[in-house]
Amino acid sequence: MTPTSDVLSALARVLESRKAADPHTSYVSTLYAKGLDAILKKIGEETAELIIAAKGCERDALIHEAADLWFHTLVLLAAKGFGPEDVIAELDRRFGLSGLAEKAARSEGKRS
Repeated sequence: MTPTSDVLSALARVLESRKAADPHTSYVSTLYAKGLDAILKKIGEETAELIIAAKGCERDALIHEAADLWFHTLVLLAAKGFGPEDVIAELDRRFGLSGLAEKAARSEGKRS
């Protein structure tokens, strides 16, 4: 495993463990307890904050907001029964494939 996948795997384990934690003691447990809409709302907020940070061109703010968005996306994946390995597998599948070709293949699949 690479250091990046080590961190993502460790975080995925923590997020999974938070499903059984007391919402009064864990932020992630609170999100799980509030349900999918709360998680999606948080992803929307973090997306907006990332856009604002990118427009501001401040490195630290951009990295911070990107980390927040990744984190909350991992919460969503865990809530739906997936993990970072699923996204990494999809990125691996796409690696070396033209973005235009990949998009066309997805469009073809939707029409079938």
